[in-house]
Amino acid sequence: MLLHDTALVYGRYLRQSLRSRFALLFGVLTPLLYLLFFGPLLTGLPLGEQGSSWQVLVPGLLLQLGLFGALFAGFTVIMENAQGVVERMRVTPVSRLALLLGRVLRDATVFVFQAVLLVLSAVVMGLRAPLPGILIGFVFVALLTLSLASLSYAIAMKVRTPQEFGPLINAVSMPSMLLSGLMLPMSLAPGWLDVLSHFVPFRYLVDAVRDAYVGQYTSAHMLYGVLVAVGFTGLTVTVGTRVFRTAGA
Repeated sequence: MLLHDTALVYGRYLRQSLRSRFALLFGVLTPLLYLLFFGPLLTGLPLGEQGSSWQVLVPGLLLQLGLFGALFAGFTVIMENAQGVVERMRVTPVSRLALLLGRVLRDATVFVFQAVLLVLSAVVMGLRAPLPGILIGFVFVALLTLSLASLSYAIAMKVRTPQEFGPLINAVSMPSMLLSGLMLPMSLAPGWLDVLSHFVPFRYLVDAVRDAYVGQYTSAHMLYGVLVAVGFTGLTVTVGTRVFRTAGA
């Protein structure tokens, strides 16, 4: 029953995304601009990491794609509330968990597709990374999307209006981007800032993907990244499901 309901919800929202091809491609534009205009500035710089500058930058851009895209996914729930879509779903027998899973799985599909486009563009510009490492990066993008989209939908069910939702998400996303080392390794930061960044869970994902891109699949960074990604995903999906149930979505 759960799988059937999830497939129905997933198919509905995926068809909506496919009908908006411009939005699908536009989502990758910001990371692509970073790739085109910021990436060449790093070429040849001593970044304090193994591998090339592209192997440092591209993993950060992949997770930036999931971070910003998934966190703002809740805007769709706010619009659906205003249009009465959520109210109509409330009277159906569809599982509340499926209502959440269908949405976040659609988001994961979209952002992994955009991540593939980003990596292909990076390869053209000079990225060289092992295929298993690239595939591991896509898995981390999917897990990050599942977790942050679940959190975003849960917040959207509580705040209800874009005026409340936008500033709240910005308050989460900007410090997360700056302290996780998405653009540059936090090893280049002052000691106090490096220590502070360890309290941001996304840093562990960034470090893990960067290790994967240089072929280090059994490092401590990889272990911590997997544990944080899986644990955070389990926590946020649980929270999101409870919010959907209590809100009658």
